[in-house]
Amino acid sequence: MSFSVSATRTIPAPASAIFDLLADPRQHVRLDGSGSVTEVIAAPQRLSLGATFSMRMRIGATYATRNVVTVFDQNRAIAWHHFAHFTWRYDLNETDGGTKVTESFTYNNPLGLLIMVLGWPQRNQRAMVTTLERLEAAVTS
Repeated sequence: MSFSVSATRTIPAPASAIFDLLADPRQHVRLDGSGSVTEVIAAPQRLSLGATFSMRMRIGATYATRNVVTVFDQNRAIAWHHFAHFTWRYDLNETDGGTKVTESFTYNNPLGLLIMVLGWPQRNQRAMVTTLERLEAAVTS
């Protein structure tokens, strides 16, 4: 069972500048369009393949999540998942107008069905649009 939502935006900046923000877990609170990422608990200065980082989250209640980086392709793709193996991924493709960035959220287990029933895919997609807007603002300011 696999469910996924995504959003795409072309950002007028090089992939390297965008990737640097995404690879810095301290920037995730600033970039998160859902408002659920509230604080970095523990993280390296820069993510890498296999790196772990923990964030304080708030969706109704406050909780913590530990993430593992599963994809780290410099300036092209970065992804991580938490204990339920829900995956957040960013794919970067340089174009004439900058970099096409696609953020995706995939939930590959039976909990994914619950997420769908609760209407979270639509919320996730709206949050991704906002995240990509914030990413553009951060990298072009």
